[in-house]
Formats: sequence, C-alpha cells, structure tokens
Amino acid sequence: MASYRDSKVLVAAVCGLLTGTVLGLGVWRTMAWIQTVASSSKPPLELCRNGGTWANDRCNCPELWRGLRCTIPNFCENSTDKMFTFKRIPVGSYGYSEEVCERNTPSAGKPMATRLCTLSETGQIKLEAATTGNCSASLQSLETQIDDIRNHSENISTEVQILTSNVNQLTSEGISAAANVVGQIFNLSNHAVPKAKEVAVATVSQLLEAREDVFQRAVDTGSPSPFNTLIKEIEDYSLSLSNGSVVQPNIAVQSVAPSENAAVSFTSVRFSVLRGSSDSFSSGSTSVDTNTDRLETSEVTELQILLSATTDKLEDCGFVAYQNSKLFQSKKFSTSTSFSQKVISGSFKENKTRGNSKDVSVEMAFNTKYRPTGYQLHSYACVYWDFSLNDWDTRGCVKVPSGRAEFLHCRCNHTTSFAVLMSFLKDYKYPEPLDRLSTAGCALSITGLALTVAFQIVTRKGRKSSVTWVLVSLCSSMLIFNLLFVFGIENSNKNSGASGGDPHTQRNEIPPADTKDRSNPGCTAVAALLHYFALATFTWSGLSAAQLHFLLLRTMKPLPPHFTLYLSLTGWGVPAGVVAMTVGIIYAQHKEEWELKYRQEEVCWLAILEEKNTLKSPFLWSFAMPVSVILLSNVAVFITITVKVLWKKNQHLTSTKRVSSLKKLLSTLSTAVIFGITWLLAYLMLIDDRSTRMAFSYIFCLFNTTQGLQIFILYTVRNKVFQREASKVWKSLSSSTERMTFRGPSVSQLRLRVRMYNMLRALPALNERFRLLEPSVATEETALSAGGPGGASA
Repeated sequence: MASYRDSKVLVAAVCGLLTGTVLGLGVWRTMAWIQTVASSSKPPLELCRNGGTWANDRCNCPELWRGLRCTIPNFCENSTDKMFTFKRIPVGSYGYSEEVCERNTPSAGKPMATRLCTLSETGQIKLEAATTGNCSASLQSLETQIDDIRNHSENISTEVQILTSNVNQLTSEGISAAANVVGQIFNLSNHAVPKAKEVAVATVSQLLEAREDVFQRAVDTGSPSPFNTLIKEIEDYSLSLSNGSVVQPNIAVQSVAPSENAAVSFTSVRFSVLRGSSDSFSSGSTSVDTNTDRLETSEVTELQILLSATTDKLEDCGFVAYQNSKLFQSKKFSTSTSFSQKVISGSFKENKTRGNSKDVSVEMAFNTKYRPTGYQLHSYACVYWDFSLNDWDTRGCVKVPSGRAEFLHCRCNHTTSFAVLMSFLKDYKYPEPLDRLSTAGCALSITGLALTVAFQIVTRKGRKSSVTWVLVSLCSSMLIFNLLFVFGIENSNKNSGASGGDPHTQRNEIPPADTKDRSNPGCTAVAALLHYFALATFTWSGLSAAQLHFLLLRTMKPLPPHFTLYLSLTGWGVPAGVVAMTVGIIYAQHKEEWELKYRQEEVCWLAILEEKNTLKSPFLWSFAMPVSVILLSNVAVFITITVKVLWKKNQHLTSTKRVSSLKKLLSTLSTAVIFGITWLLAYLMLIDDRSTRMAFSYIFCLFNTTQGLQIFILYTVRNKVFQREASKVWKSLSSSTERMTFRGPSVSQLRLRVRMYNMLRALPALNERFRLLEPSVATEETALSAGGPGGASA
C-alpha cells in the first residue's frame, strides 16, 4: 500500500512539474504585460486643431486650414451668388454649385456654376463672381468646337472645367476629350485670353485627380497624342507668363524673365516647390531665385530644379510642377499604388528643339518624404519624358550624390519634363522571436508528441490498427507543425535588410514598378507546409471524433470496410488538395506577385488581407473556414459522447463498479484535448476590448502550445504499459549508477533505493485507477484507452 502511494506521488510530481513550469511562464508573461501597460505614457496633448496631424515637429494642416496649429482659415465661407449655393472653397481653388444639371440634359449631374476663391496681395480672402455653365454641353461636343476657341475661349474653358469637376464621373473618353480641348486653349496660335488659360490650368489640376486606371484606359483605347500635346502646350504657356504664376492643387506653373531695364541678365535660375500645410500646391508654395548657382534644399523643400546656361545668358524660363505623373502614361514603369511620382519641367524660351539642347545643365532635387509611410526606398532612376518614344528615358541624365539622405539628386544635359521614378519596398514590422512561453510550450509539446508516437508504434499489438493509426497520424502532423512553427515561422528577410544594395550607387535604370516584393521561396515553402500540416492536424482531430463515434455510440455495428484506408486518404489527402488548390488559384490570378498574396511577409504564414479584401484572404477561405467546420462537428460529437457515455448513470451497476467523478473528469478532459476543443478560444481573441483580448490570447497560447504535452500526459503517462517500461528504465539507470559508484553506499542511501525500487514495482498496479471506461460501458477492444486515455492493452 505504501509503494502504491509513493508511485502515485512520483507520477503526480512529474506531471505537476511540467505543467507548473508552463503555468509559471504564463503568469510571468501576464505580469510583465500588466506592468508594461501600467507604465505606458499618456498620449501627448493635442496641439494641432481642425484635423491637423503632428509630424516632423510641425502641424500638417488639411487644405482648409493653415498656421502653426491649423487655426487660421484657408477658405471662403459658404456663399450664394446668382441663385447658386456654394459650400466652403479652399483658397486658390474653384468651388462648384450644389445645383446640378437635370437628368435629361447632356451634362446631367454636373454643377451648373463655378466660383473662384482667391487671396489678394494684401492677404485678404475673397470670392469672385459665379460663372454659369451650359447644361446642354458635353466634353465630346466641346471637342468639336476647337475651331471656335479664338472667339469663345473663356466660355469653352469654363465649360470644360465645370464638366470635369466631378472626377469620380470622368471616363477615359472624357479625359481624352478634355485634354484635347485644354491643349488647344494653351496653344499660342489660337490666341485664347489669359483668363481662359488660367481656368484651363484648374481643369488640368482636376484631371490629375482622376483614377490612374482611367488614364491608362484612355491611352490603351486611343493614343497618347492628346496628353503629349497638352504637356508641350503647358511648357510653352509657362514661358509666356512674364514673371507670373498660376498655382492649383495639383499643378503649378511659373515663369521668370529678366527685366527690360536690367543691366545684367542671369546665367542660372532655381525654381523651388515648398511643402505646404497640406499635400496640395498653394499660392505661396513656389519660389524663384536668380542669384544662385546651386541647389539649396531644406526640410520644407519638396521639389527643386536649377537651370544653368553653359555658353550664353538665359532669357525667359518656364517651370511646371505636376503633383503626379498621370499625364505621363508609361509602358516601362507601372504603378500599382497611390504613391505620388511628381514631375517637374524646365525650359528656355530660345530653346525650340526640346530634348537636344546641349548648352544647358539641369540639376534637380526630389524629396522622398511625400511617399506614404511604412516603405523604404529600393531603387530609383533619373528620367525625362521622350516625346518621340511617348515614354520615360534616361539618356543624358545621371544620379548625383546628395548631402541630405531624404533627397534624390539628378543632373541632365537638356531641358524637358523630368521625374525621379522610385520603387519602394514595404517596411514590414517583423515580430520578435517566439517568447519563452511559446518556446517552452512548443518544446514540451514536441517532446511529448515524439514519445507518444514512439510508444503507440511500439505497443501497437493488441489494439485495433485504425485506433493506433489515427492517434499516430494526429500526433505526427501536430509534431511536424510544431517543429516548423518553432524553426521556420520567422522570415529570413528579417535579418537580410533591403535587397539590391544602396539605391544611390545603382545604375540609372528605370525600375519596372513603383513597388517591389521581397522574394523568399523558402518562406513560401514553409508557409505551404505549415498550411498543410495545420489542416492535417485538424482533419485527423475530426477523424478521431468520427472514429470514437463509431466505437462508442455504434458498438453493435462493425466498422466500414477499408476503414483505415479511407481515413488515410481523408486525413492526408484532403489537406493536400486544399493547399494545392489555394496556391493554384492565387498563382493564376497574380502570377509574379502571387507569393505575398498567399503568405505574409512578416511571418511565414497565410496572408490576412486588408479589411476591404477580407473575403479574398487565403487565411479565411482555405484555413479558418474548414477548421471552423471541423471544430463545430467535434464539439457536437464531444457533447454527445460526454452525455451518452462518459457521464451517463447506470443504476444497475454496483457501487464498486461505478466510475468515480475524477475518472469521468479525466476522460472528459482527454476527449476534449484530442478533439482540439481549446482552439475555440481563438474566437474569443476577436473581442474588441484590448484587455479581454489579451487575456484570452495568453490562455489560448498556454493551452494550445502545450496540446502535445497534454496528449502525452493523458494518453501515455497514464498507460500501465508505459509505467511498467518507465519502471524498468528507472531501475536500470539506478543499477548503472550504483555500479559506477566507487564508494560504498551509506545506510540512508540504501534505504532510499530500496524504497524507490518497491515504489516502482507497484506502478503496474495503477492501471485500474487510470481506466477510462468500465467493462460494462465498453469492451477492452473499444475502450478509449486503445485510442485515447487509459492504458493500452499490452
């Protein structure tokens, strides 16, 4: 009796030590998190008002506000003129009436009037009179009136501006027609009035707000000639402003010319575009300097270009800055994001052969900080727009080292429209390595699963082959998944940094696209293997539930023929089919970009797309959905077995044969572990409350990283065969230790060994206390001990 109690203490001590270690790590992690939350600093006082954001030690204000704290209005208030109502209009922009054309008119849904908000020389904000449009006009009809521009330029220009005011309604045909009409308004030979050309600049600014794909379709279905003509005419217009400027949110045009009374002309001109309080150009965001021969950038500089004559003095110079490159549709460089690839143009009045003037030097500086955050520069190219190719080219342009890291410098030997085409790598936030809790839990699970698989194979005689096969397959898939998770979940790109070297020292070659993905076939392979073995683990868990349903609830009916074969085809084949189908579909849809559509870059696991593309996420429809179906079916089988078998009362049994509550509890726990019921905690991690979600995250991590350890304790340690073999091993180790000891043992040591030996001899007697089901409930052959807890038959 004493040896029985001692063996019980030994088993309890081993299991308690392992479980206590993991629980201790869980408590330590929880306390560390609480301390971190308690010591976190409060958010800073809100300094920027009216929607402004704090960045780079200053307030970045929205378009309607300016000032240090975004408290100074930069708009014209709501107004009414000529029976038309206008909402707030940003300074320097046109506002459009709330009244729109009726449905049965060619301009249905378009505003009926427009009004300009300006800033006077004294700094006073004022509104100009409203201009009424013609609801019977359309962009296509105005295109046929190009010959009348000489006589009706202002009316035509106003109509085009009003018709392009709603950029969401612009079509590829409408953009081509508008570009054609506006290009002719800028044409000097048509002698359009200055007011018409100023309105045309506003039209171009509106066109640059249209979607990128609409511009692309306009080129694909027509030709780039309207855009090329418009670009050339805007350059000529920039030379005719006589030290004037026209600035709209998406385009700025400025001219500089020596004074007629000036005694000395200039040899270099610098044009700068300064960063305003918003992302749009404003009336004060451009400046010209003729008293310098070098670039001088600062934190507020966005674009800068320096024109220098090498053989003669400069006369009139014209500059154009574009907020984006939508007018410059390229076949060499594709854009798939909203990154702003700004374009700047510089030209001389006497230079009529664009792109071939070898007597000038052009230097440029482009600030990369206007790109979205979360990306890092991968490569870039200094380019110019070649009208003969209708595309970007690098001839005559080179990269120049920059003294400021945030600026990209270029030098070219001719004048035209220039740009820096930049390609970015997403700056992923790679997670930290697995913490101690996850590592310890996975290590214990790996050890337990390996011992369970080995034990089940060695002692397979005396059990049904299907019972052993299901448990071995489940543990094997879970074991491989844990090994891959521990050693392969981290992406090796985390430590490799940006590939391709320093972009400033690379050759001046045009990148193929504005973004580049980090290729890592090894990480993709690990993600696919994790995907497969995770699905296999849950599939075998579902098959285990189905098998127990046959053995315990249909005891009088035989198993289906070839049951083990069907189990194997389902358990290993179905997950393979799901993974192959997922990879095939994603590859067919995305080709070269398929890797990061299938997996994440942060870790080698399935991609979880943004909210707007959640339904297309591989994680959702190729993992979460099938796993949810399996878990729901497992829960149904678990409840059925628990009610009808494990906790069912049999009044005909004597008190000596009734199963104790402890045994029932252990049986229920064993069934829940093998069915993966604890994975339901993952759904509780979707709770919005951060503290609650974090608590369930720790519980989820604790239970599921140690699932292999739980299987080992409940299905192997409690088995009498394992206990007998462990007793033999322990006895052998004790004997070996005794033989290696040179000094004779003391009396106390001999007593301890004798007591340990007697305790281990009694271990087989524990079998009766670890049986799951009584013989009256299930036979030895169908007992859960054969494929679940309790001792397997020797």
